[in-house]
Amino acid sequence: MDLLAVLLLLQVTATNSFSHDVENFSLRRAVQKKNTQLIDSYQLDSLRPLRRTKRTWVITTIDVTEEEEGPFPKYAGQLFNNRSFNTSVKYLISGPGVDESPEIGLFSIEDDENGHVYVHRTIDREKTPSFQIRFDIVHRETGQPLDRPLYFKIKVKDVNDNAPEFPEEEFSISIRENHSEDDPVFQVTALDKDESGTANSHVSYSLSTQIPLLDGFPFDIDPTTGTIHLSGCLNYKTASTFKLLVKAYDQGTPQLSSTATVNVAIEDANNHPPVFTRDNYQLQISEGREHSAALWLQVEDEDSPYTPAWRAKYTIIKGNEKEQFTIETDPDTNEGILSVIKPLSYKDDSEKRLIISVANEEPFFSCENGIVMTSSLEPMNTTVNIKVTELQNVPQFHPPILVVQKEDEMKPGRMFRKYLATYPDGGPNKIRYELSRDPAGWLSVDENSGVLTVVKEFDQESPYVNNSLYTIIVHGIGHDTPPQTGTGTILLYLSDIKEHMPTLVDPSLDVCDKKEMRPLIIKAKSPLVHSHSWPFTFELAEDSEDVKSTWKLGRNFVESVELLMLRSLPQGTYVVPFIIRDRRGLSTRQNQHIRLCFCPDGHACEDLPQRAVRFGGGAIAIILTAFLLLLVSSILLCQFNVPQSKSKAVFLPQEGEQTFINYNEESSKPLCHSGLYTIQKTVQVRHHDHIIQTVEKILNQKLYDQSALEPYWASYAPCIYALEGELEKSNSFHSLSMGSDDLPTDFLNTLGPKFSALDEICQKRFSSFS
Repeated sequence: MDLLAVLLLLQVTATNSFSHDVENFSLRRAVQKKNTQLIDSYQLDSLRPLRRTKRTWVITTIDVTEEEEGPFPKYAGQLFNNRSFNTSVKYLISGPGVDESPEIGLFSIEDDENGHVYVHRTIDREKTPSFQIRFDIVHRETGQPLDRPLYFKIKVKDVNDNAPEFPEEEFSISIRENHSEDDPVFQVTALDKDESGTANSHVSYSLSTQIPLLDGFPFDIDPTTGTIHLSGCLNYKTASTFKLLVKAYDQGTPQLSSTATVNVAIEDANNHPPVFTRDNYQLQISEGREHSAALWLQVEDEDSPYTPAWRAKYTIIKGNEKEQFTIETDPDTNEGILSVIKPLSYKDDSEKRLIISVANEEPFFSCENGIVMTSSLEPMNTTVNIKVTELQNVPQFHPPILVVQKEDEMKPGRMFRKYLATYPDGGPNKIRYELSRDPAGWLSVDENSGVLTVVKEFDQESPYVNNSLYTIIVHGIGHDTPPQTGTGTILLYLSDIKEHMPTLVDPSLDVCDKKEMRPLIIKAKSPLVHSHSWPFTFELAEDSEDVKSTWKLGRNFVESVELLMLRSLPQGTYVVPFIIRDRRGLSTRQNQHIRLCFCPDGHACEDLPQRAVRFGGGAIAIILTAFLLLLVSSILLCQFNVPQSKSKAVFLPQEGEQTFINYNEESSKPLCHSGLYTIQKTVQVRHHDHIIQTVEKILNQKLYDQSALEPYWASYAPCIYALEGELEKSNSFHSLSMGSDDLPTDFLNTLGPKFSALDEICQKRFSSFS
C-alpha cells in the first residue's frame, strides 16, 4: 500500500487546452491521411498530437561511477511501469553496454519482474562517458509489448583518475640575449582527459626548477595560460643555457600533476662593443702606386665569434675626402684591412691622418634595472698616421706577396725562406729586416740577410690560422734618414693551395651572334674556404696572337670584368684564357669557353641535340684516302691469286697453325701447286683480313677525332708535322716482308735431306722465285 501511494503521488495528470488542440489539428489531419499499414503501433503513437497524459514509466536514479570497485554484479537502480498493476510483466533491457558495442554485457536486469538494473564490471569514463539504454515491458506469458519503449541515457560519473599530460616530455627553444620581458618566451599546454568543465580537468602551471639557479629567477610562467616570460635580463656570459622544469596540476581530489622540461638556449647579442687594440697606427706608403692590404687593424670583442654581435664594421670618418682609401672586414679574423685604391702623391700630401671607427653589425643593448635597453653606442675610434714617401727611397720586397705551401721539411731550426727587399733605383741594399706580424711566433728573421727560420712547429689548430691560412708580414727598413720602410706579406697555406684559388662562376657561356655585340661579363667567385677573397683582378693570358687580336678586357669590377670582342667571328666555340688574382695575391689560370651561336628569338641559342654529324674538308679527305688505300690493297692482294705472275718467294713466318703434307701420295698436280701454294693463299687471306680491320680501325678513329674537334676548329691552329722522306716504291704487295728478319740466300740448301725430294719436284716451279 505504501508503494502504491508513492506511485500515485508521482503521477501527474492534465488536460489539453482548446488552443493546443487547434494548433495540432492540421498535424492530426495529415497523419490520418497517410497509409498506416506498414507503421507499427509505437510509431503511430509517436505521430499523434502532443497531449499530456499520465506518466507510465518511473525510473529511480541509475548511479554509475567510473573506476568503482565491486563486488559485482552491483545494484545500479530500478525502473517501474504502471502497466504492471494486476498484470504479470517482464522488464527487458537492450542497447549499447548490454548486447551492443561498446562494453557488451556491462548492464543487465537481474530481477526482470521488479526491474532492478545491475552493473557487472568497472567502467572507464574516458573511454565511454555515457550509454543510451532501451527499456521494454512485455506480458510475461504472451511476450506482447504493454507500453512504448523507454530510451534512457546513463551518464558515467567522473573521478579524478587522469593527470594533465604534455604533448612532449622535453622542449628545446632558443632566444636572443636581448629578449624583452614584454615578449613571451614560450607557451606550454597540458591536457587533462577528465570531464571538461570540472575541477578534475582544470589545469594550472608552475615552474618547479630552473637550472642554473641564479640570484633571482630570470623566468616566470603564467599559472593559467602556461606562457613563459622573462622576469629580468639575460647574460650570455653568465649562463648560455637554461633548463626549466614546468609542472602542470589539476584541481581535483586527489590532485594529480605531471612535468615537462624546457631547454632554453641563449643566443649571444651585442652587449660588448669592439675595442681597438691600439689607439694609433704609423704607416709608410710609397707614392704613385696602389697598396692592397697596406694595414691590418685589430679589435677585441667579447661577444661570440662569427655572430652579428661580433662582426665588426669599419668606417673612415675623416681623412678620406679624396676617396683614396678603402677599408673592409676580414670575415675570418674580424680585422680591418686598409688598402690604398688611388695612388698617393708625395708632393701633394706627404703626410695624411685617418680616423677610423668601428661598430658591430648588430645594435648595442644594455640592461638597466632589469630592463633591456637598445641604444646607439658611440663608436670606438683609432688614428692612422700615414707618411707618403718617394718611390725610389722605399725598399720593395720581391714579390710583394709571397705565397708559400707548407712542406714536410719545415721543422724548427730549418730555413723557411729568404725574403729580400731592394731599392727601386738600385741603390745600396743596406736594409734591416724585422717581423711585423707573426702572432703565433713560428718564425724568426735575420735582420741583415732577410733569412726566415722556423722556430716552432706549424699548428693547424692555432687560433691565428684561418681556413688553413697564416699571414706573416715582414718589414724592410732602410738606413737612410729618415728610415724608409717597405712591407712584404707572406701567405703560408697549411693545406692544399688549390682549395684557396678563385674560379670562374660559369666556365661556359652561350652568346647570341648579333651585329652589335655588347661586352660580355665574366664573373669569378671565391673558394669555399675563403668566401671573401675579392676584389679580383683579371688579365688575359696572351700566350697566342689569336687571343690578342680577338679579345680585350674592359672595365674591372669587384668580382667581374668586361670582355670585348675586337673583330667579327664565325659561329663556333672559342677558348679565352684568363688569369684571375684575388686581394691576397693568389692567382690562377682559368679557361672561359664562349659559344657564339644563332638565336632564333634573339636571347637563347638554338639547341640541336639530335643534329646530324657534319664533316669538314679535312674529314672528307681522310675518308677518301682511306678508301683509296683499301682499293689499292685489294688490287695488290689479287695478284697473289695468279700463279703465273712473277714475284719473289714468300717464306712463311713460323706461326702456331701449320699444315702437314703427306709425301707418300702422288698427285695430278705438282706438290708445290697443291700444297705450298695453298699455304701461301691461306696466309694471303689472313693478311688481307688484317689489313681491312686495320684500315677500318684507323678510319673510325679519324672520324671520331674529326667530329669531336669540329666545334673547336675556329680556335685551333693547324699543326705542321715533319716530313718523313719519300715512300719506298714496290712493284707488288709480294715485295713486303712478312718475316721479322731477312732470310739467308742459301736458306733452301740448309733444310736437310728431307726436303731434297721437294726441291727436285718444285725446281721448275720455283725457278721464278730465285
